[in-house]
Amino acid sequence: MKIQTECVPCLIKRIIFEARQSTNDHKLQSETIKKCCRSLSELYDPNECSAVIATKIHKLAYETLNDKDPYKKLKDMSNKIALSLLPRVEELVKKSDDPLKASMICAIIGNMMDFGIEGGSSHPDKLLEIFEKSYEKGLAYDDTDKVKKIIKNSRNVLFFSDNCGEIVLDKIFCRELKNFNPDINLVLVVRGAPVISDATLEDAIGLNFQEVVDEILTTGCFAVGIDYNNIPPNLNDRLDNADLIICKGMANYETFSETDYHPIAYFMRTKCNSIANSMNVPVNSSIVKLYR
Repeated sequence: MKIQTECVPCLIKRIIFEARQSTNDHKLQSETIKKCCRSLSELYDPNECSAVIATKIHKLAYETLNDKDPYKKLKDMSNKIALSLLPRVEELVKKSDDPLKASMICAIIGNMMDFGIEGGSSHPDKLLEIFEKSYEKGLAYDDTDKVKKIIKNSRNVLFFSDNCGEIVLDKIFCRELKNFNPDINLVLVVRGAPVISDATLEDAIGLNFQEVVDEILTTGCFAVGIDYNNIPPNLNDRLDNADLIICKGMANYETFSETDYHPIAYFMRTKCNSIANSMNVPVNSSIVKLYR
């Protein structure tokens, strides 16, 4: 997805948020914001992918703050909050006539745990407040039957994760996917380095994802979404041979929508008008949308 005018204030707001998360030094906060605003004014190009520009701006912010992971505390808290929801999620999945779809919906609700942007969460514990109502609402755009049909006939599936917190609920979905089709080789892909609130290899291993997936890979570098110029060879090979790619969250959509990989199923909350308009779906909604 190309950067939209609405992406500019959103990105600046995110930089302000992470600067405050990183330090109480107002001088350093100001220096970080100034540098990023100057850089964004130079990098802004309506023909460039939004995530590519965001990656460069966040990298500059992290370097100026001298902080490799300003979201670390929020990420750890998000995982703990999501873990406290597991008994309820397990109950919903177990009672459902369609456990795979129920696990999808729960995992998508977890995508609300995103910080410093409109449509995201102000704090990890907000997930507890909105979970039940969000589950009752279900999906505003529902391609689950189409996705399930592909899963049933697939052998190689890649699952690209997004934020911490929601990755806890992603694990339940991955388990149910394997239950639905035990013959699938399921690969989990996490970020190659800490970037915003996204899950990394440390999170996946800490949550014992090896129990429900056949392999865990990373995107190989610091990047919002995927940096296709720096994809590790093993991930590149899996992408070329995937029967289905499942992507959580907006950053994965922003980058994958710039490619020819198909079929791709996007599981997410549409937290902004730019994404919702690009996908032609309602804003502030849970969606499963398949692109063949």
